[in-house]
Amino acid sequence: MNTNRESKMASSLDEALQRTSLSQSNQLEMLTFRLTDKQLYGINVFKIIEILECPRRIDRMPNSHPAVKGALDFRGSALVVIDLSEAIGLPSKEFREELGYIIICEYNRSLTAFIVHAPDTLLTRSWSDIHKPEGVNAPSLIAIAYAEGGEAILLLDIETILSNIVGIGKDFSSAAMTENEGKGDGHHILVVDDSRTAIMLLQSVLDRIGFTNTAVMSADKALEYLEKEHEQVDLVISDIEMPGMDGFTFCRTLRAHANYQHLKIILHSSMSNPTNILKAEQAGANKFVAKFDPDSLSKEIFGLIEA
Repeated sequence: MNTNRESKMASSLDEALQRTSLSQSNQLEMLTFRLTDKQLYGINVFKIIEILECPRRIDRMPNSHPAVKGALDFRGSALVVIDLSEAIGLPSKEFREELGYIIICEYNRSLTAFIVHAPDTLLTRSWSDIHKPEGVNAPSLIAIAYAEGGEAILLLDIETILSNIVGIGKDFSSAAMTENEGKGDGHHILVVDDSRTAIMLLQSVLDRIGFTNTAVMSADKALEYLEKEHEQVDLVISDIEMPGMDGFTFCRTLRAHANYQHLKIILHSSMSNPTNILKAEQAGANKFVAKFDPDSLSKEIFGLIEA
C-alpha cells in the first residue's frame, strides 16, 4: 500500500469513527481487509482504535496459543498480538519477511492487536444486506456481505476467536455470582445473539443464577418468538451487531409495538465504548452492559426484574 493510499485510508477512518448516525439506520460501516488467503474480510469501524504497520520483531509470550505472536507496547500498555489468519486456520502472516499491518480493536472492554495481510477500504452496508451463512461449518464465520463488484466480505466471530485463544469470558467465579446463585427462579429471559460463543457464555451465567432462558440467533427470530410467547418473557438481552437487524433497530422496533413498550431490555455488546450507553438509551433500552462481565450483567438483571 503506498503512502497516499495509507493517508486517504487513515483520513477516511477518522471520519468514519466520528459518525454516530449509523446506529439510527440499521447500518454497519466496516473496514475491509485481507488475510493470507487474499479473501476480503470486514470489521466494524467503531471497534477500531488504530491501524499500524506491523513491526518486524514481536517478542514471543511463553506457553501461549500458536496464533499469539507476542505482546505490543501501545500507548504504555502491553497488548496481546494475534495473527488473525492463523487464528482461523489459514497460513500465518510472515510479518518478519514482508509488510503486514496491525488493527488494534476494542472488544469486551479490552484492546487486542490483530495482524492482517493488508487493509483495503471502507464500506457501508445495511444490516439487512448482511446474511448469516446457512449450512456452513465454519465456527469463526458469523456473516457474509458483498463488495461493489460482487466479492464476498466475510465477517468473523471475533468473540469466538478470542474465547478460543485467550479465554475471554470463561471465568465466572466471583463472590457476586455465588451470592446470586439460584435467585432467578420463576423468571424467563430471552437471549438474542448471533455468536454461539456469546450465547453459551450468557446461558452459563443465567443457568447459574437460576433464570429460565431461551436463545435465538437473530432479531427476526426474536420477534417471531415474542409474537407467540411475549407474556412469558420478563426480560430481553440482545447483542447489537447482528445480521438482518441490529440491536438498536430491534430495540426501537419493540418499543414501537404496544405489547413490548414496557418489556425490560438490556443491550449487551462487545462495542464497549461509553457512547453506546447513550445510543442504547435513545433506542429505548433499559440498560447497556458491556460484554463479558457476569457480575455487572447479573446486577443489572436483578435491578430490572425487581423494579
